[in-house]
Amino acid sequence: MDHTVSSHPSSSNCRQAVGYSSKSNAIFARRKRTELRRMKFLSNADDSLSNRRRFENTKKEHNDNFPCHSSVIGRRREMEDAVSIEKKFVDENSRKFDFYGVYDGHGGSRVAYACRERLHKLLATEIDIENKNTEDMNWENLMVESFAKMDEEVNETDIVDSIGSTAVVAVVGDKEIVVANCGDSRAVLSRGGVPVPLSVDHKPNRPDELERIELSGGRVIDWNGLRVLGVLATSRSIGDRQLKPYVIAKPEVIVNKRDDADEFMILASDGLWDVISNDLACQVVRKCLDGWTCRRRSMKEHHKRTTNNPAMFLTELAMARGSKDNISVIVVNLKR
Repeated sequence: MDHTVSSHPSSSNCRQAVGYSSKSNAIFARRKRTELRRMKFLSNADDSLSNRRRFENTKKEHNDNFPCHSSVIGRRREMEDAVSIEKKFVDENSRKFDFYGVYDGHGGSRVAYACRERLHKLLATEIDIENKNTEDMNWENLMVESFAKMDEEVNETDIVDSIGSTAVVAVVGDKEIVVANCGDSRAVLSRGGVPVPLSVDHKPNRPDELERIELSGGRVIDWNGLRVLGVLATSRSIGDRQLKPYVIAKPEVIVNKRDDADEFMILASDGLWDVISNDLACQVVRKCLDGWTCRRRSMKEHHKRTTNNPAMFLTELAMARGSKDNISVIVVNLKR
């Protein structure tokens, strides 16, 4: 997440940006060649599955090697993203839920790392309290309360006022998928071959967000892109004391009933979504999963199971497409 105000580009940088530098042209051509090699499988799945590089999963949660995740620093000097995968973070009686979170820090990594360690625990506590009172879960209240407590925790510490983090989290149960989003990370569901957005990016130029910011006395300034007070490129986050009350930590919550047509879910920071569309991301994951399924069925039990990690493939593709940010991706297989 780009947080700090950028200085004006020099004339040499401007020349490179418009393609007058032979070095930048060579880099661009090399990236395009890399991208074309990676995307070839979309038109010919059989050939690509045998030729493309095989990645080992970065996190193995069960025998099916899913969910998988991948995080890369990209072209940044510091890794400010964090991911959280907590299987059965709630496991009581008939209530069993898995938790997934992607946190995109800005100004530093401390808030993102704090969210990784604490947010699922705060939510589990809220669910436990709710369960004692009712069987019907009010997911919006649960998420809003958990995010508010997370924001309160980080703002009561010695963390610098300018440090914050986006948060997109998903809770997956037998009957529902609940997504809470605060910032411009994103969650996308593939259902029956169709990408279904599970969150809406919080950008300062979103009409309802712009109105909220201005009503609270803030301004959106075009400084190397539209930013709250010319500083932050997202309109909601956890932390960021110096930008309150204009930047808030209240998430938007979407509850989806599970469907037999559900295939997988992608959660990722904007380092992915800045250069890859929802549709393309779903195509990539679907091809990886289809290839993995075919290989797994043909293997003998004593052979080592290998698979292309679709999360890692997406991070590689985003870098090939020129993403300049940290990139973090979680892919959750929803087929039952």
